[in-house]
Amino acid sequence: MAGWLLGVHWFLLAGWRWLFILEGIPAIVLGVITLFYLTDWPAQARWLLEDEREWLVNELRSELDAKKKIQNHTILQAFLDRRVAMLTAAWFLSLTGTLGSIYWIPTLVKRLSGLSDRSVTSLLLLPALLGIAGMLLNARHSDRTGERRWHTALPLFASGLMFELVLAVHQVVPVAILLLLLGSGIFFAFYPVFWSIPTMMLSEAAAAATFGLINSFGQCGGFAGPFVIGLLNDTTHSLNASFAFIGLVYLAAGAVTLTLKVKNPLAN
Repeated sequence: MAGWLLGVHWFLLAGWRWLFILEGIPAIVLGVITLFYLTDWPAQARWLLEDEREWLVNELRSELDAKKKIQNHTILQAFLDRRVAMLTAAWFLSLTGTLGSIYWIPTLVKRLSGLSDRSVTSLLLLPALLGIAGMLLNARHSDRTGERRWHTALPLFASGLMFELVLAVHQVVPVAILLLLLGSGIFFAFYPVFWSIPTMMLSEAAAAATFGLINSFGQCGGFAGPFVIGLLNDTTHSLNASFAFIGLVYLAAGAVTLTLKVKNPLAN
C-alpha cells in the first residue's frame, strides 16, 4: 500500500504526504479507543469475566510478593543496578541496528536489486511477516521453558549473522537480498522476550521508572544508527560497511544480553 501511495497525487498533495496522513489515522483512532477501553488495573476490566479478573489479580499479587522476597528495589537502587545498565546497553545497540535498518532498508534493497519502488516495498512484506511469526513463536517458547536470555540473544545473533553474510555474497544479488530481508525480520523475535526480563527483577514504581530509563537511553540508537549508516555510505561509497555495522551491533547486543544473570522469582 505504501508503494502504491507514493505514486498518487490527490487534491494537489504528493503521495508521500498521503502516506503520512493515512498512516496517522489508525494511531489517532486507536488512541481514542484506548481511553475508553483499556483500564489501569485488571480488577477494573469489565470486559473480563469475574473469575478471570480475580485470577489475574491473584497472579500479579503472588508475583509481586515473590519479587519482594528476593529484593525490594527503590527507584534509585534500580537505576544503579548493573543489570539495568546492561539492559540499557543491549537495547541501545539493538535499536541502533534495527532503526538504522528500518530507515535504510528500502534504499539498501533498491541499490542492490535495482527494482522499482513498488517492487521494493512488496519485498519488505517478508521481514514484516517473519517478524510477526518470530515474536509469537519465540515468546511462546520462552514462556513454556521459562528461559529468557538465550531467547533474547539468539534472534540478535541470527540477524547479525545474516547481515555479516551479505558481505560474503553481495555479488550474488538474489541471495544477498534474501539474507538482508531475513536479517531484518528475524530480529523482531527479540522484542517481547527482552521486555520480560526487567519485570523478573523489578516491580511497581521501580519497574515503571526503569522501563522509562532503558527506553529513553535506548532510543538514542534511533539517532545513532541512521546517522552512522549515512556516514558510512557517504564515506565508503559502498553498502558493505553499512551491512557490517548493522551486523556488528546486533551481535554485540546479543553478547551483552548473555552477560545478564536474572533469577525468575516464580521458579521453583
